[in-house]
Amino acid sequence: MLYRFIVYLHVGSAVFSIGPFIVLIPIVKKLHSADKNVQQAYIDIFRYSVRLVKHAGHVLVGSGALLIIMGPWTWKTSWIIATLVVMFGSAFFLARAFTPTIRTFLGPDQDKSALIKKLSWSTWLYLILLMVMLWFMVAKPVLW
Repeated sequence: MLYRFIVYLHVGSAVFSIGPFIVLIPIVKKLHSADKNVQQAYIDIFRYSVRLVKHAGHVLVGSGALLIIMGPWTWKTSWIIATLVVMFGSAFFLARAFTPTIRTFLGPDQDKSALIKKLSWSTWLYLILLMVMLWFMVAKPVLW
């Protein structure tokens, strides 16, 4: 029963890690034409979404570690190692891609077009990284 609850928690945290980035895709497109006040609201959505994803990621990692400890897989399983490699890379990417860009966006006399392009690129790249990890966890491929 506990194992099933942790699986549920793990899947739920995966949803909260991926879902906000799906919502951010149309918001990035709207940033180009929005006035300053609306841009501020969109940037706030970005800021809060990144914060939500970080916290959901903590639950995801913790529940994933418990599932490995309690479940039939070992830390040496190829799909788990591959997931960890992508996860550490994406955690580094998340820390460097969004928060500094959002802070810069709010500054005066910034090239908003370039920053919007960077936010768009970062959103898509991070979403792809998350989907790769999701594929590893669902498909559980034997890589070696």
